[in-house]
Amino acid sequence: MIKEAGMASLLLENPYYGCRKPKDQVRSSLKNVSDLFVMGGALVLESAALLHWLEREGYGPLGMTGISMGGHMASLAVTNWPKPIPLIPCLSWSTASGVFTTGVLSKAVNWRELEKQYCTQTVYEEEIIHLLEYCGTDSFKMGQDFVKNSPRSLDSLAHLKLASDIFDFKDTRDSLSTEPVQPLHTNHDANGLMFQSGSKVSIIGQEPTGQNVNSSKSGRPRGLGSMRKEENNRNKALQRESFLFMKGVMDECTHVANFSAPVDPSLIIVVQAKEDAYVPRTGVRGLHEIWPGCEIRYLEGGHISAYLFKQGLFRQAIYDAFNRYLQKYPM
Repeated sequence: MIKEAGMASLLLENPYYGCRKPKDQVRSSLKNVSDLFVMGGALVLESAALLHWLEREGYGPLGMTGISMGGHMASLAVTNWPKPIPLIPCLSWSTASGVFTTGVLSKAVNWRELEKQYCTQTVYEEEIIHLLEYCGTDSFKMGQDFVKNSPRSLDSLAHLKLASDIFDFKDTRDSLSTEPVQPLHTNHDANGLMFQSGSKVSIIGQEPTGQNVNSSKSGRPRGLGSMRKEENNRNKALQRESFLFMKGVMDECTHVANFSAPVDPSLIIVVQAKEDAYVPRTGVRGLHEIWPGCEIRYLEGGHISAYLFKQGLFRQAIYDAFNRYLQKYPM
């Protein structure tokens, strides 16, 4: 970029990555869901500090960009900047909730542990749920209403039908039947993404009544099938509700609609891949709705192919956004 346009770059390394990675973390596999929120808050603060420092040193115009999670973090950082600034988020979208609930990386989440914690830690349902904000069709409260009032109607929602593929409903006789999945990019038996919890609580099932345990000629208790069916229904309800809670927390903390809009959205050029399976856009509010006036450019291919082979288009979007800034705000 220095040779092409005389533009220099300052690279900010994410917390929990590279030299900033905790000693007991394997590669980029965050140990806890909460680590993602700490990372986002730290990047917003650090980005503001760096932008102020660059201004004092006389550099400009300044802009922000990133690819994948870096693009989303750049978007969050710009929402906290009080001046017009070019923003070029590449291969990211309006919220991280879909990435970890319906996208490819959803299979890297330890859903079994999350379900257990959601079931046993009452603070999630009694306190945290009430803190989640409604911010559109992809928010938590809509799903919460479906769970409470009409659980079966969840199957009609396209984005939740996609999520059902995450879970294995073939055998739910155990209270938590979903097989544990591996953390991001690792082959070890760690817990992967999960909420921090120090409590251990046993799950106690309802004792069968005398009417349900009368023996048949075969010696098998009567009503066993109906008991298993009820248990299956409870397990499915727990899986759905914990899934929706995860989605709601992700939307609350990462949805750009919950943050201030950038000062001048016309300086934003979003670059997205048409077949991106890592960052789903189905059922999610588009950035053009949240930031009216921004430009969205779609590339052919998916997340990985775009990252490997479309770097030139990313750079062109950066140059175009900076030229747009110079036209509107001559230095």
